[in-house]
Amino acid sequence: MTRTGTRTTGRPTLEAVARLSGVSPITASRALRGVTTVAPALVARVQEAATRLGYVANPAARALASARSHSVVVLIPSLSNHLFIDTLEAIHEVLRPRGIEVLIGNYHYNEQEEEKLIRNYLAYQPCGMLLTGVHQGDAIRRLLAVAGVPCVHMMELSGDAEAACVGFSQEQAGAAAAEHLLNCGRRRLAYVAAQLDPRVVQRANGFRKVLYAAGVYDPALEMMSASPSSIALGADLFRQLMERHPDVDGAFFCNDDLAQGALFEAQRLGVPIPGRVSVVGFNDLPASAHMVPRLTSIRTPRADVGRQAACLLLDALDGKAPLAGHHDLGFELMVRES
Repeated sequence: MTRTGTRTTGRPTLEAVARLSGVSPITASRALRGVTTVAPALVARVQEAATRLGYVANPAARALASARSHSVVVLIPSLSNHLFIDTLEAIHEVLRPRGIEVLIGNYHYNEQEEEKLIRNYLAYQPCGMLLTGVHQGDAIRRLLAVAGVPCVHMMELSGDAEAACVGFSQEQAGAAAAEHLLNCGRRRLAYVAAQLDPRVVQRANGFRKVLYAAGVYDPALEMMSASPSSIALGADLFRQLMERHPDVDGAFFCNDDLAQGALFEAQRLGVPIPGRVSVVGFNDLPASAHMVPRLTSIRTPRADVGRQAACLLLDALDGKAPLAGHHDLGFELMVRES
């Protein structure tokens, strides 16, 4: 009887799959990882052999044998935010055709949880990491430096010239929102925010600087909540804003879900938008163009960020270019009815 498994586990091996399909172990590995350079007929043959034998790849053994796995770790702070879903989809589009497995970690905007995830994933010896933001703590930076894993930071730009970043200036986005509202003739301007992660704070800084320069900044009009961003919270914060500051005539919401909630609550309260209050959101989520009124928002290049970050990492792994530099993809103010 032909042996198909290892001596220790009895499980089918890659070598057994290769023998049964009549290809080399390297070709079998590439076919099972979805590498697009393998001929479709060979892929079908290898997959059929793997199915017949009940073969399941062992990524830990593969990493041990090669000193590097065929996986890239992507860490994001939320799986419920459409922003990061679009980014993940774009990353998959780039990496999967190369046979690279994408390992996703959700750290819920918690630095300690992010550090724990990085420690756990480093045990799998990933060939690279895509991290959200540039504000990782000292412990995380030490971990990554010792591991020597190539990293690309997404969504914002770093002051560190050696860091590889793909994103845009969050501060400039906040400034653009303030300038738009001022150009609309608004002077009592509020900044309404939730979650309060570093990128939200940077938007606040940009918004605040423009108001300072225009002589209309009022710290009482900053409404900051550490709670997770949501439509319900946006409605609640808008109601509080109207109760405490009925003379407000413009508001920038740090996320579109907050701004959408504000539009719903404005209808309930009978507050005309934009007749009485102009509203600007951030991220330009799909529903924003269909709100009543249609929401003015800052469109962020979330899919392009994921796509270019993944390409930058691949180029570094292929030895085509050093992993460094800041790639500013910019943003776009989508002026609509609100």
